[in-house]
Amino acid sequence: PEPGDNGAAGCVDGGASSPRWTAREDIDGGGSLDAGPGASRDISRLGESVVKVFCVHSEPNYSLPWQRKRQFSSSGSGFLLSGRRILTNAHCVDHHSQVKVRRRGSDTKFVATVLAIGTECDIAMLTVKDDAFWEGVEPVHFGTLPHLQDSILVIGYPIGGDSQSVTSGVVSRIEVTSYVHGSTELLGMQIDAAINSGNSGGPAFNSSGECVGIAFQSLAGSGEGENIGYVIPPPVIHHFIDDFEANGRYTGFPALGIEWQKLESPAMQKALGMKPGEKGVLVRRVEPTVPAAAGLRKGDVLLQFDETIIGVDGTVPFRSGERINFSYLISQKHNDEQAVLRILRNGKQSTVKLKLNGPHRLVPSHIKGQAPSYFIHAGLVFTQVTVPYLRSEYGKEFEFDAPVKILDRLLHGMAETPSEQIVVVGQVLAAEVNIGYESIVNTQLLRVNDQAVSNLREVVRAVESCKKDYLQFDLDYNQLLILNAKEARAASAEILEQHGIPHDRSPDLRADA
Repeated sequence: PEPGDNGAAGCVDGGASSPRWTAREDIDGGGSLDAGPGASRDISRLGESVVKVFCVHSEPNYSLPWQRKRQFSSSGSGFLLSGRRILTNAHCVDHHSQVKVRRRGSDTKFVATVLAIGTECDIAMLTVKDDAFWEGVEPVHFGTLPHLQDSILVIGYPIGGDSQSVTSGVVSRIEVTSYVHGSTELLGMQIDAAINSGNSGGPAFNSSGECVGIAFQSLAGSGEGENIGYVIPPPVIHHFIDDFEANGRYTGFPALGIEWQKLESPAMQKALGMKPGEKGVLVRRVEPTVPAAAGLRKGDVLLQFDETIIGVDGTVPFRSGERINFSYLISQKHNDEQAVLRILRNGKQSTVKLKLNGPHRLVPSHIKGQAPSYFIHAGLVFTQVTVPYLRSEYGKEFEFDAPVKILDRLLHGMAETPSEQIVVVGQVLAAEVNIGYESIVNTQLLRVNDQAVSNLREVVRAVESCKKDYLQFDLDYNQLLILNAKEARAASAEILEQHGIPHDRSPDLRADA
């Protein structure tokens, strides 16, 4: 399975999605902390804190949302922290039904409990209740964000063998990077150490033996690069840990919730009333569901974020001689923290203070381990469109094969309310009551009996409250679907029984009944 499909990336399955990133669980090769005496001893000491993670996954079947797929097993890596905690990658334990860990040199696997899963940052936190597991452990200590060309040592567990494997390299690049599993962009660290399938969750150490990252994905399959691996850097790791410690759970990374445009054109700068020397980016759209909607509007020029001047290309200073996308500043914040923005509107500068929160995506990139929502009536299967659903229906290259209007909503749509969803008739379970509609597949539902519906709960209410003789469903592309209301209600139970479906709706909708 692919990283980013809300399933765990198994230690055998590689592959890639566009762009050609893959999450990894193992590395091969050799390396050392340094070339001096005691290097082997230092590596051995660090290896004691690295564990092998075994997981049995039970993923939802997004195309048949009332059931789950056949379970499968995968293995990855993790490492020990103080406080009886273990860090690994989120995709290593996603949709887990059982997680076990094994220390180096041990023949015993201990059952682990998942404390938190950070899908966006691809980090998960585990613990083991058995005291025997923690006897004589030496937890990992974190270092600071390394510099370019600093030496890196990555330890993990390769496929095709059971012992630890070590590889070494240097830091090649540090910038805001696409996180495939979480479909987000956060600070990432590129290294030239070979990161092969099997090492996800393994720690990356600097020359002082401090952990400076977690191996999580590599660039593969494009034929344009070799030995390009990616590591989650300390700022992202600390954000995850601090979030968990402050809230008792993972709450995620905030977002400003805007679309912006570079202001490199001198003509545009003058037209917007920018003075010589002023820098910033143009706000093109603001998501209605984020706090920024109360303070920002289309056409504003965003000049500063927390007193940091934003360049006309959307970058901000980052250490000496480096620049980075200003979204890095946002990702350093926690949900409900305040940000102070300096904007230019109609030629006048002003200050906007607002709280930051996570965005509500019209087409979610993941459902964070929960079961997909669905509702079945008279054989019509209504479900919410998510990225995992599109991947299940159209494969890894769904960007080319999914309906154009759904892709447009995925790429450019913004939810007007936090509850808004894209609801589709995913398929029609053929029966006498729905003759003539069997070919309808993945078409968006717009209205029920002339009543606009924006989520599955509204669909359920509209169907169950129907007092008319006919149920009318208005679909995208001006399609019309009409059923005899009485016959539809009578046929529903038989259709469910015929297809072995235990409930006509998902658990989240049953809770509302």
